Amino acid sequence: MAGAHVFILSDAPRAFWVASRRSSAVSLTLPYAHRYNRGHPANTFATLSAWTRLRAHRPASALPMNVLVTGATGFTGGHLARTLQRRGHQVRALVRPRSMAKAAPLEALGINIAPGDLLDADSVRQAARDIDIVYHVAATYREAGQPASAYIAINIDGTRHVMQAAHAAKVQRVVHTSTAGVHGHVENPPANEDAPLAPGDEYQRTKLKAEQLAQQLGKEAGLDVVVARPVGIYGPEDTRFLKMFRGIARGWFPMLGPGTVFYHLTYVDDVVDGLRRCGETPNAAGRTYLIAGPEYTTLADLVDAIARALNADPPKLRLPVWPVWVAGALCEAVCVPFRIEPPLYRRRVDFYRKSRAFDISRARREIGYSPAVHLDTGIKRTIAWYREQGLL
Repeated sequence: MAGAHVFILSDAPRAFWVASRRSSAVSLTLPYAHRYNRGHPANTFATLSAWTRLRAHRPASALPMNVLVTGATGFTGGHLARTLQRRGHQVRALVRPRSMAKAAPLEALGINIAPGDLLDADSVRQAARDIDIVYHVAATYREAGQPASAYIAINIDGTRHVMQAAHAAKVQRVVHTSTAGVHGHVENPPANEDAPLAPGDEYQRTKLKAEQLAQQLGKEAGLDVVVARPVGIYGPEDTRFLKMFRGIARGWFPMLGPGTVFYHLTYVDDVVDGLRRCGETPNAAGRTYLIAGPEYTTLADLVDAIARALNADPPKLRLPVWPVWVAGALCEAVCVPFRIEPPLYRRRVDFYRKSRAFDISRARREIGYSPAVHLDTGIKRTIAWYREQGLL
């Protein structure tokens, strides 16, 4: 059986799963089958559905797999690729030609680099060959002056290419990384996966459409799809929260409004663990999971926690929200048409007025997700990395 994998079941030393990645069937040979099914001859053969029976007998986490990670040169994707590699999986990373320099550290770890682009369907198909699980993490994030067409092309059309490639390659599962931002402002915190969907900008709108597209195409193709909605990812190597940490450290971080809205941060190691479990838990197929930290706080308490970790004074400057929001709208109207980064824009103001707090009971219950890094610990680790890099 060329190209097949043979696995020995720990509870049946002489029983073998022989699973060909190119076949939907698994043959189970039990020379001592009477131990498992009394009254039948010893040389019993059973042909079973591969993924169904693997679910029943052996968790996917126990099997080394070939995995493809998109977005592996980014923050979350990079942490995920390295973690999967350490756990014994064969990891392949889809990397754009212009990001090859960033891929060098991954290649040094033994991660296979597949040149390609989400916009190039052929390159995605090549990258997906012989893959068991695809972790689709890549996306375009918010950038000033970026047209709506860019979000559509990368977040939606790119997802379409990934799903088509996964179907063609007979991939077992696609973990589609969305965002908790699809819920928008959480009116009744904490929100679970069934809370109203209210994306507030083009990024969030296209991420919602992308996860819906992944689910639709998965159903049509008979392909397992799991949607993960991470929440407020932070930690070493991320700079999205650097302005906030730096502003608090230097005493010029402004507080808009009373700071009573909720904010929910998730340390990157916990996000990676959640994504991995979405890929490796058999019964997660077809489900959607919020992946968030063990606790959420008010924005004021979050700022105070960062200030304590920095040995800095909490911000004293407090301004009303709405005049600043209007100023942000005016800045966008003037700057965005010329692709100039606005000094202030509405999304930054929304940080102060929209609650983000989430209930992760489903992920805890169904995939065994248990975030381990509490906020104070994660903040200290993040500050330490910023300082090591000379950023603080």
